[in-house]
Amino acid sequence: VILVSCGPSAAEQAAAREKAVADSIAVAAGKEMTYSIDPAASAVKWEGNMTGVKAYSHNGILKLVSGSLMTKGGILIGGEFTADMKSIDPKDNGYSEEHPREGLIGHLSSAAFFDVAGAPTSSLKITSVEGNTATAELTLKNKTNTEKITDVVVTPNADGTVTATGNLAFDRQKYGASWTNPAKDMVLANDIVLSVMLTGKAQ
Repeated sequence: VILVSCGPSAAEQAAAREKAVADSIAVAAGKEMTYSIDPAASAVKWEGNMTGVKAYSHNGILKLVSGSLMTKGGILIGGEFTADMKSIDPKDNGYSEEHPREGLIGHLSSAAFFDVAGAPTSSLKITSVEGNTATAELTLKNKTNTEKITDVVVTPNADGTVTATGNLAFDRQKYGASWTNPAKDMVLANDIVLSVMLTGKAQ
């Protein structure tokens, strides 16, 4: 009887269990994870707008080559990826026999615009994150500038992967992407809008 009475009470045992669970949750919340980007499940959507008398836009997909994501407690803290500029793939319907889809691909791939032959890949490297906004270094046409990624969201998936999304708008002129004809270049908006969706597997 004396030995039993000296042991922890039911209330103390319950409190110990609750503390163990809380400690486990705290450890998980502060855990840093690195994920390898799955190129087949990731993509960058792009959109460029034409202004002037007839306003319209082109949009499409750019495939990824490789990359990684870093999270802490499920929150994005870093990452980088490389995109294949040869994979420019328009998805809109704004084409005709006079202005074919292949013509746009050729123009965007040309030395005047993204110079795919001279710069076959582009890259983005996150340098800091504050809230749902990340600061990153974008390298395009072998030129690097600091850009902002907004609306960053990291979502865990049932299969153990994570999906990170965000939006970025950059001024193409900073990277030397422009028509050689000034009159034509003026009807193309300077900002190109990117919507990034990355899915990563835990390393």
